[in-house]
Amino acid sequence: MNGPALGDDRGSVVAEFAVALPAVVLVFMLGTGALAAGAVQVRLQDAVADAARLAARGEDTARIHGVVAQQVSGASARLERRGDLLCVVGEAPGVLSVRVAAVGCALDGGL
Repeated sequence: MNGPALGDDRGSVVAEFAVALPAVVLVFMLGTGALAAGAVQVRLQDAVADAARLAARGEDTARIHGVVAQQVSGASARLERRGDLLCVVGEAPGVLSVRVAAVGCALDGGL
């Protein structure tokens, strides 16, 4: 017998691996992207909380915006008044052109 026998499984592992590898890589990349977006979200939430406390104490808006931009690159912030609260709304670029947003509020007057 010169050729492979009928039912011979040689090479099937390589073929299955070649089919499964792109799916494994895709799942790995999506997981890594989700972790990166989560890290940006946490940093942005901390930054807007710090900025909200500064705003409630009466700091100037340039410093408030600077705190957010310094902690998260590419982030922007805006101030909003919600009743007795001063809120800082921050947005930053996440992964795959998805924007990440966070809101931090503090009682006006720093109390």
